[in-house]
Amino acid sequence: MFSFLLWCLLLVFCWPLALLALVLYPLVWLVLLPFRLVGVAVSGVLCLVWELVTLPVTIIRMMTARKAQT
Repeated sequence: MFSFLLWCLLLVFCWPLALLALVLYPLVWLVLLPFRLVGVAVSGVLCLVWELVTLPVTIIRMMTARKAQT
């Protein structure tokens, strides 16, 4: 909502720039889309590596918690 109000303000003060922004926004979004997808993939891989690194500690904690229950 705030960005829409800013765009309306830009439209009032400098309408050619506002129309240019309106036309270029979808193109910029399409150009940046692959970078977002790569970011999601890298984030997923890093989470997987972190889980694999901390897996032995998790297993040890589970085993000690089970021994404490009995």
